[in-house]
Amino acid sequence: MESAEKILGRFKKLKTLPHVALRLNRLLSDHRSTVQDFEKIIEMDPTLVVRLLRIANSSYFGQQHTIDSISRALMLVGMRNLHGMIFTSALRDIFEQDSGEEYFSRARLWLHSTAVGICSKMISELIFGRIGEDAYLCGILHDIGLIVEDQVMPELFLEVCQTYDKSSGTFPEHEQKILGTDHCELGYLLAREWGLPESVQEGIRSHHQMNGEHSPDSPASIIQVADALVSELNYTVIAGMDGMLSPDLTQYIVSNVNEYKALVKALPDEMEKAKELFDQREE
Repeated sequence: MESAEKILGRFKKLKTLPHVALRLNRLLSDHRSTVQDFEKIIEMDPTLVVRLLRIANSSYFGQQHTIDSISRALMLVGMRNLHGMIFTSALRDIFEQDSGEEYFSRARLWLHSTAVGICSKMISELIFGRIGEDAYLCGILHDIGLIVEDQVMPELFLEVCQTYDKSSGTFPEHEQKILGTDHCELGYLLAREWGLPESVQEGIRSHHQMNGEHSPDSPASIIQVADALVSELNYTVIAGMDGMLSPDLTQYIVSNVNEYKALVKALPDEMEKAKELFDQREE
């Protein structure tokens, strides 16, 4: 069995983030960056310029006058939303180039990941009163390791999907038996390689942990809860891979059930709204 590092090395030879996305991510990690710094890089990618201007002029922001410059669009959309937009745009093609297999669909994974991202953002903002963009980013990337496995070792990954039974444990435990690693570890290493915030890295690595080590407001717990909630709405990756909650988180949800019922009720509408912000398509 190959190590997670070797598997990731093979993946990076197949797929990398566009250099513009990587450079923008570095700017977002540097508090000294200015709007002008972002403008210089964004204008190198005509597709990204079009997407940014479409978002700024969408009904989501309700502007009375047309936004026709990158700098004005950036000021309106905001740097935190830009982070989510960059990665959503850069990753969509990787997710949606469907593998065509009965047991696993990249298009279905994209829908699941988007739903978890949006639900995570809602939990962060509505339940814990925090800015939710990092939670969105963590949610949409939480299963990126599955793409790594699907592209680097498709036959073994298909075996994982075909033989998984949640009665025998978590999905990562099943991956470890067949692959020697799991999508959480691979996703964590990729997020670290991309220089994403440490909270995002940790949320990706720990979102399947069942040992109760993480508080309910931690990134890992938020992703775990969001995963379970969207699974109830049938946004699953493969059959039988429903979201699983640790005993501590289960008790926490029971104690706050009304808040989470209201959140689940609002989730479909929030997903529709998010299409305005994160799912603008080129014609």
